[in-house]
Amino acid sequence: MSVHDREHLDVTHVDQLVDWLQINHSTSSGLWVVYAKKKSGLPGPTYDEMVRAILRFGWVDSIPGKVDAQRSKLYVSPRKPTSAWSQSNKVRVDELIASGLMLPAGLAAIDLAKTNGSWSRIDGAQNAEVPEDLETAFLLHAGSRENFENFPRGVRKQILEWISQAKTPTTRSKRIAETAELAAQNIRANQWRGPKA
Repeated sequence: MSVHDREHLDVTHVDQLVDWLQINHSTSSGLWVVYAKKKSGLPGPTYDEMVRAILRFGWVDSIPGKVDAQRSKLYVSPRKPTSAWSQSNKVRVDELIASGLMLPAGLAAIDLAKTNGSWSRIDGAQNAEVPEDLETAFLLHAGSRENFENFPRGVRKQILEWISQAKTPTTRSKRIAETAELAAQNIRANQWRGPKA
């Protein structure tokens, strides 16, 4: 079954998502949450409300989608054990823990992430910190460091996260080389450039 064929749940309030998760969080492989767009004027949960709800159960959001002019959808699923944690989600879970809203499944996902390193894997990238191996690669390509620094901060973070999430040293090395080579040409690595003609 394709991810696009998975169950869809129409919600007008975040409690409907929480109710569904209480029953299905340990058995479902994912769900499309269908909700009203803010500009529609229809009742619906906010993105932040939905993300906070799923984090409580150890789930994560991934793919946004359009349903129609008034509704959007968001694909949510159980967090993979090695999935990196964004700073914004860490802040959310800290607040959920402080308010007593985190559930055992969510706490287990946090504990696992802290044990296997996925909790902090992209911290440097989230802070736009350039790793030493990329600094070294910039030295081999004139102008690459300056061009990279002139990319928008969000783009730099995205590239750095892409590098930091490489699963093997070989893949990381290839991503480092590509980033430096393209930056020397003032081209952003790991960016969609449209279909090839």
